[in-house]
Amino acid sequence: MTRVFKFGGASVRDADAVRNLGKILKNESETSLAVVISAMGKTTNALEKILASYRNNDQQAKLLFAQLVNFHFNICNELFGEKYDSLKNELHLLFQELEQQLKAEIQDYDQHYDQTVSFGELLSTTIVAFYLRSIGINVKHADARTLISTDAQYRAATVAWDITCRNIRQAFQGAQESVFLTQGFIGRSDNGFTTTLGREGSDYSAAVVAYCLDAQELVIWKDVPGLMNADPKRFNDCLKISQISYQEAIELSYYGATVIHPKTMKPLQNKQIPLKVASFLNPGEPPSVIHSNSEFDTLVPSFIIKEDQMLLSFSARDFSFMSEERLHQLFGSFHRIGLHANLLQASALSLSVCANQDADLLKKIMALHGNVYTIKYNQSLELLTIRHYTAELAERFSKGKEVLLEQRSRVTLQLVLRESTSSPQ
Repeated sequence: MTRVFKFGGASVRDADAVRNLGKILKNESETSLAVVISAMGKTTNALEKILASYRNNDQQAKLLFAQLVNFHFNICNELFGEKYDSLKNELHLLFQELEQQLKAEIQDYDQHYDQTVSFGELLSTTIVAFYLRSIGINVKHADARTLISTDAQYRAATVAWDITCRNIRQAFQGAQESVFLTQGFIGRSDNGFTTTLGREGSDYSAAVVAYCLDAQELVIWKDVPGLMNADPKRFNDCLKISQISYQEAIELSYYGATVIHPKTMKPLQNKQIPLKVASFLNPGEPPSVIHSNSEFDTLVPSFIIKEDQMLLSFSARDFSFMSEERLHQLFGSFHRIGLHANLLQASALSLSVCANQDADLLKKIMALHGNVYTIKYNQSLELLTIRHYTAELAERFSKGKEVLLEQRSRVTLQLVLRESTSSPQ
């Protein structure tokens, strides 16, 4: 049966990482392997800055663009020396096309974003495909835009499943090569424009491929030992989660765990395709496994921290109840302006909302609702979520901080925290 591998930006961030990817694939004996690859390193961030500079006619635009070109060609120089003329030609064509898209007069930012930022994946797979062939791996390099069909909701496109599955099956079944290589993150709408599936959407792309191919498993290769119960960059005593259920993984992603993209789990769950999270640094180590069995979900508590949060409190100026009608109006406006609530709590007279800090959104909220509601807010906060918490854990992580809002169920505790006790504005 088919297996699907997904390699993120860290696993192709430099020449050594690309070589390591090649070693991993060399060790695979399957003749039916689909590989999904992200942009190299922090290329997506770099492309976002370049796009902003071009749209603002910033003098830094050309310099940033040159840095992006040099970054990719430096990797190629380390991998191939001077022996990659055909690859050079392919990359030059891609960079020329990217520059044309950057200069295009596209009024809608989201549409312009998708036409340009998508080049990160096109560049990375072009380089990786050339490298894999150079070490003797037979590769079919497929353009994901011919595979994944979407609507035209730029930066958050919805997959057209029937068309996409037909495209992927036809392309994969017709391949004679041992590795079927394509991009994560990107697709194409009916109108012919490139679309993207949302930030960090390459995991989702891999799940789409796995679903359409009825894969045996999906393996996501990371720079961590597997699924961790907290961010190793923040905590020294993280534990590896050996296995959890689809449902638990969906819950963790909903609360902000970044190891798995939120949309990734559902297509896998629908076809009972296991998801493994493996270390590309130590590929021999046992991976974490996400599957249908829930008996291991409560063994290890998980900690998720969201920084740069704002807490808003709405109360009607006429002191009326926070009725269903009022909640409906507020939630509708949140949806229209793009405010995503990370935590909600309603009382008789007020609604509290914790969301990612955003000055523009805050101004919109004040303008929309300031006449009807008294709106108080705090900024520069933390949102801590603990799955399978204990009272001891709650006390440990809130010690020395002020708890502005607390919400708990039998399984999940959420705390909105701040360091100081500055009064609301």
